Amino acid sequence: MEASDSNRITRDYLDSILIETRYLDSDAPDLSCPFFGHVLPSPLMTAALSHLDHFMYPGAMRHYAQGAAKAGVLLWLGMTTDDEASMCADQGAPMVEIIKPYLDRDQILHRMQLAERLGFWAVGIDIDHSFDSAGRFDTVNGIPMKPLTQEELKAFCAATRLPLIVKGVLSRTDLQKCLQAGAAGAVISHHNNRIGYALPPLKFLHELDADEKNALPLFVDGCISGGADAFKALALGAGGVCVGRPLMTAIRQNGADGMADWFHQANDELRKYMAFTGCRDLRHLDASVLHFTR
Repeated sequence: MEASDSNRITRDYLDSILIETRYLDSDAPDLSCPFFGHVLPSPLMTAALSHLDHFMYPGAMRHYAQGAAKAGVLLWLGMTTDDEASMCADQGAPMVEIIKPYLDRDQILHRMQLAERLGFWAVGIDIDHSFDSAGRFDTVNGIPMKPLTQEELKAFCAATRLPLIVKGVLSRTDLQKCLQAGAAGAVISHHNNRIGYALPPLKFLHELDADEKNALPLFVDGCISGGADAFKALALGAGGVCVGRPLMTAIRQNGADGMADWFHQANDELRKYMAFTGCRDLRHLDASVLHFTR
């Protein structure tokens, strides 16, 4: 693994954060999590996965959506067709679609309108798939991409009645532009090592002040492997924690049931860490229980 690998850097940073215990006056934790006027049973949710039928096996996307419904978690959906989005919605999980920064901006509007018709809870735009590995405008599955301007983001926020979340934020510069454009939330992510030496998402969260963390909901995506990682992200101010690659492994092993089982175990682990640190609910969880070794 190269020294520049952002997944390794992120994993090392996660493992460097230590947790103190607080048993006195603790209680059995409640994992309930608000999400834009809704309430989720847990802050653990899927990452915006896509193309699973291609990378894994035919039917994997259906199992992905079914697994989210079985676990009662929020399903984030990545790049998809209209029919696939409709199929996933039919499985019954609450959903958010993250839309690529298509060069054809009308395609972004179309995806937003489809999300509204399908009853999604929110919609988002992925800003970190604008460029390829050579710094040219990206092409995904033969479809050209182009970076958004702040003014375009503002127009898209105004064009949908759903909360619009920006995925791929990893700087104060982009976070401020999202706020000014009217975004409802942001996903802090380096999108699985799209750039080397990327700032670990939790380090970025740790460096934000209270006003910046409270300005809009911040979700975390990157190398989350279980409830302990989720606990650290939530303590640092995340409003939700997105999980990707562990779910792909779980689906390969046992389909939708495997994915649901993974979430049940991760929620149990999160509940344990909250109980052991005196955090009876997410409102009582803060960074004072964490110790940083780097």
